[in-house]
Amino acid sequence: MARVAPQMAQWPWLRSYPSGIDWDTRFRPRPLHHLLDTAAAQHGAKPCIDFLDRRWSYDEIKALSDRFARGLIDLGLEPGDRVGLFLPNCPYFVIAYFGILKAGGVVVNFNPLYAEREIEHQILDSGVTVMVTMGLEALVAKLRPQIERTALRRIIVCSLPKALPFAKRLFAPFALSRELAKTEGDVHFIPFEDFTDNDGAVTPPEIDPEKTLALLQYTGGTTGIAKGAALSHANVDCNAQQVTAWFSDCPEAASRSVGILPLFHAFAMTCVMNWSISVGAEMVLVPRFQPEGLLKLIDKKKPTAFCAVPTLFTALGNTPDIDKYDLSSIKMIISGGAPLPMEVRQDFERRTAARIVEGYGLSEASPVVCVNPPSTGGKAGSIGLPLPGTICEVLSLEDRRTPVGAGEIGELTFRGPQVMTGYWNRPDATAETIIDGRLHTGDVGRIDEDGYVFITDRLKEMIIASGFKIYPRNVEEAIYAHPSVKECAVIGIGDPYRGQTVKAVIALKSGATLAHDELNHFLSDKLSPIEIPKIVEFRDELPKTAVGKIQKKILIDEERAKAALQTEIPS
Repeated sequence: MARVAPQMAQWPWLRSYPSGIDWDTRFRPRPLHHLLDTAAAQHGAKPCIDFLDRRWSYDEIKALSDRFARGLIDLGLEPGDRVGLFLPNCPYFVIAYFGILKAGGVVVNFNPLYAEREIEHQILDSGVTVMVTMGLEALVAKLRPQIERTALRRIIVCSLPKALPFAKRLFAPFALSRELAKTEGDVHFIPFEDFTDNDGAVTPPEIDPEKTLALLQYTGGTTGIAKGAALSHANVDCNAQQVTAWFSDCPEAASRSVGILPLFHAFAMTCVMNWSISVGAEMVLVPRFQPEGLLKLIDKKKPTAFCAVPTLFTALGNTPDIDKYDLSSIKMIISGGAPLPMEVRQDFERRTAARIVEGYGLSEASPVVCVNPPSTGGKAGSIGLPLPGTICEVLSLEDRRTPVGAGEIGELTFRGPQVMTGYWNRPDATAETIIDGRLHTGDVGRIDEDGYVFITDRLKEMIIASGFKIYPRNVEEAIYAHPSVKECAVIGIGDPYRGQTVKAVIALKSGATLAHDELNHFLSDKLSPIEIPKIVEFRDELPKTAVGKIQKKILIDEERAKAALQTEIPS
């Protein structure tokens, strides 16, 4: 990126910048697969991944990743072709991610909890023809129909039993017999072992980091149905460099990180996977969250770095007998995805003796743009300071172009090397989101006199529950498919556990009946579990404007009034 002359008056965060970190850093992006190549050259036999007690070295992960790249090339992959990852946290994710990039392909992350119609939309939109998944029937069953409905032609199947330590590997086929998918004899499915049965000799295609696409990270953006944020090699590589520079004064954390957040999420991709590889740390990958199990793992494995969302901190804090587990190995904790309640933060800091730093990001920025300084913890309620090379500007809500004065409220925008090139095949949406080179977040906030950034409200209707983005329109369309529903509106309401939760307000057709549990059953194959409304209210009519448009603002204001009343009433 071009070097920007620091101006204290214009960029107030400079007066608060941590000692030893240069905001005016000039990042030199590389093809993203160089991240793993460099780490393997430097760390070799050092553990890279611990997965259910089996440890994989950097050399092993790189060798398998090279073989995966060669397998893709032998399959006919051309530079720029999209390859989907439909995987839980496991070594295969890291292997395939860097293998796709080295072969010149584009990684497309899929959430394994997606319903079939969401998977279909993303395959059709991205043009994925090859998918990588785990050989579990719960996952494979969602992909089989896509072979008929989409251009998906090959599914690379990774074996869970073969990823386990030797002793567990012997018994896994029997213990998991009902969960394992049967794909033998189907030409569309290729076992991972067959796919990587080659010498791994790869000559990567020519890659211009600034222009070559590395990743499609699907998101709702500021409005509407999920779109692919097109991230270049430079975008993702620079964000890894930015995060690594920001936490460079925490060398004691760069030993072992916990990978509990899903790697298909941009937050975990950068702050767990790419950061760990950048500093040569070992990733302890956890495929499924279970509070007591995670506490036992921390007590046993002694990780030094921990990234989580507020929901996870809350769940751990509410686990019985938490005090019998030793959490003191953790030296660096990052919270993101939603605001972290102060009491939850203080409780977890007390148990670990480590400081939690909150940050902020969005898929369109690879994703991190702001983080509080780890040396001080920053300011309570703030999302922190802009990362090196990142400019935050607050613009008028009226014209979305004019900067407002210091401390004034407006829309938060960002510029920096991590900001996407645009939305995949959506020039209209790109033009609405990137204006005059600034990424418009749709979030309302301010920058204080010390340069700390605060979010005060949301312009968008998108709901964030447990760090995951939920799009009301998507949920509403699924509800409208029920024959008893006349109209509905979906909103997010405050939830002390998830940050927000989904509420549906529904008006039924004359004479129709519908119970909450019946609706949930109807939605079970149309929405992921986190999207299904936890709260449902039935009304005769929904509030509307004079032209018949449902007024969600009234519903949201009603919920805020209820919350305020509950706060005022003594317990």
